[in-house]
Amino acid sequence: MEELQAIRERAKKALKVRESQEQGAVIAVAMGTCGIAKGARDVMMAIVDEAAKRGLDSVVVTQSGCAGYCEHEPMIKVQMPQQEPVYYGSLDEQKARSVVARHLVQGEIANEYVLQLPGGDPIV
Repeated sequence: MEELQAIRERAKKALKVRESQEQGAVIAVAMGTCGIAKGARDVMMAIVDEAAKRGLDSVVVTQSGCAGYCEHEPMIKVQMPQQEPVYYGSLDEQKARSVVARHLVQGEIANEYVLQLPGGDPIV
């Protein structure tokens, strides 16, 4: 019974992170068919979990459709208030948690995961 209560509390915190309406960061996870096939759901859950663990109540985690860069899935867009969005690609759960820790908590871009165009230019 205690385990069920703990699961319920974690789910409530995760839901609060997803539904927060405060002015904060927005993370959009590309959830097109190819993204889902490559693990976007797991990436999204890792982001929600990491944000909840860190008490980032003003973070909104949402879904988007296909971004057109299937070879870079799973991918996310991080939009910090009054900043240009940053796109991260080829993520897994561990990389997604790192993006939360570095970009949202420490305020630094996780350059090694930034989505790059074939010419080498970052997508911003």
